[in-house]
Amino acid sequence: MKNFNVLTFITVIFTACLLSAAAQADSAKTLFNSDWQYSEVGIDKPSNKASDWTGVTLPHTWNATDTVDQVPGYRRGVSWYKKTFKVAKAERYLLHFEGSNMETQVYLNGTLVGSHIGGYVGFNVELSDAIKTSGSNELLVRVSNAYNPNLIPSQKSDFFIHGGITRDVWLLSKNDALIERFEARANNVAKGDYSTELTVFVDSEVKTKGHLKATLTSPAGDVVTSVTQDVNLAKGQSQQKLVLESFADAKLWSPESPNLYAIQVELLDRKHKRVLDTSESQFGYRWFEQIPGKGFFVNGERLLLRGTHRHEEIAGVGAAMSNAQHRNDMQLIKTMGANFVRLGHYPQDPEVYRAANELGLIIWDELPWCRGGKGGEQWEKNTEALLHEQLAQNFNHPSIAFWSLGNEMYWEADFPGGGRDEILVPYLAKLNDMVKTTDTSRLTSIRKYYPGADIVDSFSPSIWAGWYGGAYGQYQTALEEATKKYPNMIHMEYGGSSHVGRHTEAPIDAKGIRGAQVSVEEAVNQTVVKSVAKSSDWNENYMVDLFDWHLNVSESLPGLSGTAQWAIRDFGTPLRPENPIPYVNQKGLFDRSGKPKDAYYVYASHWAKAPICYIESHTWTHRYGPKEGRKVDVFCNTDSAELFLNGKSLGKKARKPGEFPAAGLVWQVPFSEGENTLSVIGRNDGEQVADDKTQLTYYIGEPGKFDRLHVTQKPLDNGNVLVEVEAVDAKNRRLTDYSDRIYFSALGSNDALVDRFGTPGRSSVIEAASGYASIEVTPKTSHGVAVEVKTQNVKGVFVKVGGE
Repeated sequence: MKNFNVLTFITVIFTACLLSAAAQADSAKTLFNSDWQYSEVGIDKPSNKASDWTGVTLPHTWNATDTVDQVPGYRRGVSWYKKTFKVAKAERYLLHFEGSNMETQVYLNGTLVGSHIGGYVGFNVELSDAIKTSGSNELLVRVSNAYNPNLIPSQKSDFFIHGGITRDVWLLSKNDALIERFEARANNVAKGDYSTELTVFVDSEVKTKGHLKATLTSPAGDVVTSVTQDVNLAKGQSQQKLVLESFADAKLWSPESPNLYAIQVELLDRKHKRVLDTSESQFGYRWFEQIPGKGFFVNGERLLLRGTHRHEEIAGVGAAMSNAQHRNDMQLIKTMGANFVRLGHYPQDPEVYRAANELGLIIWDELPWCRGGKGGEQWEKNTEALLHEQLAQNFNHPSIAFWSLGNEMYWEADFPGGGRDEILVPYLAKLNDMVKTTDTSRLTSIRKYYPGADIVDSFSPSIWAGWYGGAYGQYQTALEEATKKYPNMIHMEYGGSSHVGRHTEAPIDAKGIRGAQVSVEEAVNQTVVKSVAKSSDWNENYMVDLFDWHLNVSESLPGLSGTAQWAIRDFGTPLRPENPIPYVNQKGLFDRSGKPKDAYYVYASHWAKAPICYIESHTWTHRYGPKEGRKVDVFCNTDSAELFLNGKSLGKKARKPGEFPAAGLVWQVPFSEGENTLSVIGRNDGEQVADDKTQLTYYIGEPGKFDRLHVTQKPLDNGNVLVEVEAVDAKNRRLTDYSDRIYFSALGSNDALVDRFGTPGRSSVIEAASGYASIEVTPKTSHGVAVEVKTQNVKGVFVKVGGE
């Protein structure tokens, strides 16, 4: 163990698809995602019946929707994938999987050609010995996400373990020689030395003599330097080191200026005429430091880490996300103004790292040791193999500053005694040593395992002020006390859940709720504590206030390294069946489909560079109050804002950073009974640069007593119909305090409901949000479909959708 007074880690790291799947100048690389067949029939042997197979395109998971249906549990088992293909000539062929969860065996023409244990990392399978150059080849892939306590993450983790070939697959055709990967290091960048050492890993079936050539290209595309070196490769895997010379005027990588160079490594034959193999990699020169009491530094300059978290899943497709969806997530995070992303709680798709490198987002890359304690020999073997693969594949990404070794590892041990400190501490130290042996350039880290705080370089305690414990008004004190106790602290995870469209005129304030747990730490056993998480209705107004308060603290606290909100988007979880949307963790700044909640705009008003204004709230469509009206908060990042009610100005206000709430942009609005229109103009230096507009219905007085559920329908642009439900009183006014769980069904045709998305409007079971709920319906026949709406107390309201 080491105690660091100053944690200084200086390097340059290079972005790469380190496997030779990344880029091949002289070899063929074919995306292998189309024309697959899928079957859930059979465990050890796939079915031979054509009717048991359905066509799919990769990426694919069999848990795309069953994770958030209303049946407890989700499919954990074995499935098969099948594909036939032809090759034109005899070469060396490999199949590269970017990710397959969790255990995979690959058969070609009836022969087992490769296997892989563990998910979330890529792997190669050699096809050459079994491939045929005449006729068709049959590829069969067996994938299992069945319960296996010897694999991390633990089954008790707060997210789903999606089964399937969840990322892209590539077919590689190559010469005999193979550049497996390379690692690039430049450890003296802080001193102005940009010399770069390359460790090239080459796998060869036969002894090969030749040359390795490495070329460095600038962000502008100009060749900076190159080196060629003789190489003599023995049979099997070999390593060869090359050094690219230092050069002048290097452009450093940072979140503000993500300058990316490129390295190309070529394996040439003895006569320098034939390129046997090529591997390419982006990279960026930079160095990181964390200095207790002073903060986090990039290239010698302090950078407050403004972060969030990301799970690799989205409504409708689960973990089988496209590259466009991965990149869109990272772009949303960057646009919000964040500079830091913790990948929770596992390595993610290669596109995520590419996007981070190019956009300038610093990454906390996490080993999937999430809960479950420590297992035995087989568990250790699997865990260490995954860590080795994670380091190898992600080593060159300039965006990665932290290798996280785990999260809440001691919780709910899967093995007897597996959560004891005397077992966990030495093993954590072993993993830390494994990382440092490979990479001294980055910081190691963990979250919420206190006995390991001094083992790693950066540590995050558990602080959930105002959610799992305490009040959000305690946040600054909690951070200050934690920083004194853990000088290497960065705060991962804070926030809380919000149910889209649920609002209140009187959210819990900074003092919290009476009788709540005083400590701001998340208790393992939530049944024995009182907290906002358990004793509130998860309205959006409270989360807006909590985040606004937290940001005012974190943006002004001297020497703080940084924080990361949990999480960017709602995600599915097996541990939360009674949430307002069952089986969905609703702590996101976006809902599970990617629509922003009110809380997103709080972050944008503090961090975003592009001018924005947002009236709280577009989903607060019905309000009650006195004749003099209600206060309205507006979140802008502009110098000033002017609010209008029904076209009449309510005055201009200057934005006052640090003032709570909403940086002082709060107006008393004299609403009229009935329909009202609010609009705002944001100005910088007197010039209009942002605006926003919303409508709401205002009722003078208080909500009445429940009278009935009022059900209507309206057509949608996609051809479906939205069935909407309002809880109303005898005057037909929406009851904004109504929050009962609502159940939708389509009589005789439940597949008519657009369901199992875990989002408002696409969940057949959902709690009403301020007296409102909806479901999207696809009429199946010319006769239409009857939709039933009911609650525990309302025994059924019916509406016919579609038909004549």
